[in-house]
Amino acid sequence: MSRRIGRLAALVLTASLFPLLASNTSAHERGTGGTHAGLDVPAVSHGEMAVLSDYRSGIIELASRAVDTNEPFRRVLNYAEIQYSYCVWGRMPGSVKDEESPFNECAHAYLAATKAVLLSMREMPREATAAGEIISAIDADMVRRGLALITCQFSGEAFNTADIVKPNWSKVPLHPASMASLTGVAALFGLAVLALGRVLRPTAQSSE
Repeated sequence: MSRRIGRLAALVLTASLFPLLASNTSAHERGTGGTHAGLDVPAVSHGEMAVLSDYRSGIIELASRAVDTNEPFRRVLNYAEIQYSYCVWGRMPGSVKDEESPFNECAHAYLAATKAVLLSMREMPREATAAGEIISAIDADMVRRGLALITCQFSGEAFNTADIVKPNWSKVPLHPASMASLTGVAALFGLAVLALGRVLRPTAQSSE
């Protein structure tokens, strides 16, 4: 039983660290379906990202409830949500604000799509008012925080709904905050498996 638990713990740890083990040395990682047959998504600046990330959940919630939608809108919204999941749901430290983060480019992608979704809703009769209020709040926040002119290496990069941007896993070991976060997750998985093993062990022994 203990050997089985040990093997399970090893498998969990390996699975949690698999993206690091499978990393390559490319400058950034794109999905294999990058044919650019999808829809173009305009770039978002580094300064905009810092504010858009605070409003992302509200924008996506409003967009998800939208009634008078069209196919391009739904595709960009779907892309925004897919990119968000590829970017570990925005949970990695520094992914939005740190230009050196291995997750910064994929954060640009999902926030660029989020911005495109928000701007599209200005033209929708039922969502226009709420979208306009969010846009005004974002503009005010950017002015207040002096973020309008802040750019980074990805600020001029446009995206495409057919081209998934993945985190740059090869740079994770060189980014202390990302490495510490992933190592912590792996350790928690391992501890959870070991704790589960201790709970199940008396049951297994009593049945023998």
